[in-house]
Amino acid sequence: MYLIDPDRAVENRMWLQALLVQGVGALILHTVMYLRARYADPFILPLAVALNGLGLAMIYRIDLTTPANAGATQLMWTGLAMVVSAVVLFFLRDHKILLKVTYISLLASVLLLVLPLMPFLGLEINGARIWISVGGRTFQPGELAKITLAIFFAGYLSTHRDLILLAGKKIGPVRLPRFRDMAPMVVAWLISLAVLVFQRDLGSAILFFGIFLVMLYLATGRLTWVALGLLFVVAGGLLAYNYISHVHYRINAWTHAFEPEIYNQPLGGSGQIVQGLFGLASGGLFGRGWGNGRPDLVSYSNSDMIITALGEELGLLGLGAILMLFLLLITRGFRAALGTRDAFGKLLAAGFSALMVIQLFVVIGGVTRLIPLTGLTTPFMSAGGSSLLSNWIIVAILLAISHAARAPHVVEAFDNADSVDYSGNETEGATSVISRITDSTTPHGGRG
Repeated sequence: MYLIDPDRAVENRMWLQALLVQGVGALILHTVMYLRARYADPFILPLAVALNGLGLAMIYRIDLTTPANAGATQLMWTGLAMVVSAVVLFFLRDHKILLKVTYISLLASVLLLVLPLMPFLGLEINGARIWISVGGRTFQPGELAKITLAIFFAGYLSTHRDLILLAGKKIGPVRLPRFRDMAPMVVAWLISLAVLVFQRDLGSAILFFGIFLVMLYLATGRLTWVALGLLFVVAGGLLAYNYISHVHYRINAWTHAFEPEIYNQPLGGSGQIVQGLFGLASGGLFGRGWGNGRPDLVSYSNSDMIITALGEELGLLGLGAILMLFLLLITRGFRAALGTRDAFGKLLAAGFSALMVIQLFVVIGGVTRLIPLTGLTTPFMSAGGSSLLSNWIIVAILLAISHAARAPHVVEAFDNADSVDYSGNETEGATSVISRITDSTTPHGGRG
């Protein structure tokens, strides 16, 4: 398939529009980054643009063989998301401002998750009630909730880390924190999961619990939390399988995918998983070639199953290259977390990076039948405006944090030049300056 073909005027216009929107959006973001965050990591923006562009190209390609018009909608959301990202980066002069809205972020998370349950707003699709309908457009508020929850967790843990670690009762080798120190975190997690149970959204439940667990471990460094969290996953999974029909269908489709009865089941069947596996297998090592596959045979191949479409046409090597782009982006996020000097920034950047890791694992694990299929979208690539918007907001925050991490820090001048012994020995004045430098680079008085 050629990008520019005189016999395909409509297709040519689609490709040119996509190039124009992405090019202008990238230019706007780069300009704002130069003006407001010129020391930001130079790799984050190009990597996000590349992933977004590849996803947009595949969605357009799938549109050519289906009656859907998802490409035009995705292009509109791409432009809007990049502009919103530029606005966030422009006004977010210092990421530590977000620390002041820690509890507001918790309230916002709850409100965002409750919106789809409201009868005049909520919309149920494929058994999950996670969308709202506004002006004929659908939006998934839970995508924004993952940002606000991460901000709350980072803010609370950065200010209460010592209390969680040191206060409380020790039982054997484990020190349990006081309930009042953990209550806001536990309440936030329980409210989120309770709402998601009513919404019947397995993917977001896993994602939110993963954020909670990873950020708690990053703040405390205790593997006991991970072990306890895995026990909760097993217990919660058993309860959900027995009492929530949506989860029951998902797990049955995973464990008995090739049984004819499950494959042909109209609700919660395994047909989507099996067709996706066949598509991936047909791609082989080098793929069938761009435009030569049949991703239209897989339902939701432009959103939930876009990984199978990419694997079929680009092969294992092409899909591996895309995963390398994700790996580079995640690495730059963790690099920003390591470089910044404040505990809040460290936790927030690491939390957003871990969020992407969890999401990719759940998506790829689902389409390859490693774990049950959940319906989560691939960051930057899947069709879906709310997902695209939230990921570009995360990019803006990561750029702001990486700017703070990489920007040169002005060191105080000596209070008294006479306090320096020019023979090379440090006197009291020089020692006090070194002490001030050390204190200024230690976040929150030495915590984190």
